[in-house]
Amino acid sequence: MPVFDYDPPERFVAGALGQPGARVFFLQARAEGRLTTVALEKLQVAALAGRLDELLDEVLRLSGGTAHVPALAPADLADDAPLDVPVAEDFRVGTMALAWDSDRSQVVIEAQEAVDEDDLDGPDPAVLRVRISAGAARAFTQRALQIVAAGRPPCPLCGQPLDAAGHVCVRLNGYRGGEAAS
Repeated sequence: MPVFDYDPPERFVAGALGQPGARVFFLQARAEGRLTTVALEKLQVAALAGRLDELLDEVLRLSGGTAHVPALAPADLADDAPLDVPVAEDFRVGTMALAWDSDRSQVVIEAQEAVDEDDLDGPDPAVLRVRISAGAARAFTQRALQIVAAGRPPCPLCGQPLDAAGHVCVRLNGYRGGEAAS
């Protein structure tokens, strides 16, 4: 199993390429001339960002406010730059795991390669493992949520993404005054 280990990375970000509705999402880690890029779903990016925030809030709460965990992303850690090029997918993410290393006051993020059910006897899946500070995790979360939100606007009735050509709204049952909704 190849393990792409970054302890710590110079840069760890979520990003997307493509037009809203057809974007491909990535995690990228870079350090010491190495670059690892893994593909994942938009919902996985959103879930990772949400769970990271929850984990950091819980660490802060359990420590009684003494843990070195910022409540918000430090401005000096903001990263609005595009993904590093080349954007070459090393693998597609299946499962992810989060942990808090209390000895080092760091978040550990693991993204494991998706495995086909037919290939369970094959080689172990690849893993991207990243260790980042709490501040870097808050900055990652802030960027990830902005990228997820930058997609297609939601329908005001059902919340589903609107395509450029419109959509069939489930709240209207796909029916509007004798015509299909568009």
